[in-house]
Amino acid sequence: MASFYGYYDTPSVGELRQMAKETLSKNKNYEPVIVEGNSRKICKSWWSDAWCRNLERYADWENRIGRGKSYVRNGNVVDLKINGGEIYAKVQGSRKTPYTVKITIEPIDEKKRRQIEEQAAGKIQNLEALLSGTFPEELKELFFQKDGLFPSPDEIHFNCSCPDPAIMCKHVAAALFGIGVRLDTNPIYFFQMRGINPDAFIAKVISGKVETMLKNADIVTSRVIQESEAAQLFGL
Repeated sequence: MASFYGYYDTPSVGELRQMAKETLSKNKNYEPVIVEGNSRKICKSWWSDAWCRNLERYADWENRIGRGKSYVRNGNVVDLKINGGEIYAKVQGSRKTPYTVKITIEPIDEKKRRQIEEQAAGKIQNLEALLSGTFPEELKELFFQKDGLFPSPDEIHFNCSCPDPAIMCKHVAAALFGIGVRLDTNPIYFFQMRGINPDAFIAKVISGKVETMLKNADIVTSRVIQESEAAQLFGL
């Protein structure tokens, strides 16, 4: 395998994998995206799979989405870090040095956040699962509904250091699918990427649920439960 590829050379899948391994051996602080198993699906959970399928719905991106999925499946996303609404990735391409990708996701606005809180409040019995790293299917509507947790294409901004002039290059597509793989193990990223503080969100939802429970039990009280007290009541 040659040690350097020009912009227009096309290394084989095996060569790209070898280049990715060499990159990882030299950068111990990298956090590669690893797809486990041999199935065609790169994600295991329904919520992370939904993220990937949502990307595939965007017609403007369809020309590069497939190549990006192959890149992430083959281990070319050698580093991916999610820091709130900013995602940074290193993707091994045809050059020895991996390309740098930055993705920015706009925070959800206050009105949408309140709507999501109200919908989640009715499902308080499932928030324990959320805290343990899973999303119960009863919360699917938070993703699939209009104005839900999924960002629209105009709320996602990205750039890549590669010379590809396309709106979306395969390296960006690979990083976007890499986010889906990360969501498998930490669904809390969904909230953080949209600018929602998970702890405050859960405390708010719990507080709203407690008030509803009291009303339904016909308990009359002049004392309004505070968010901190609600969190303590539920052991959070």
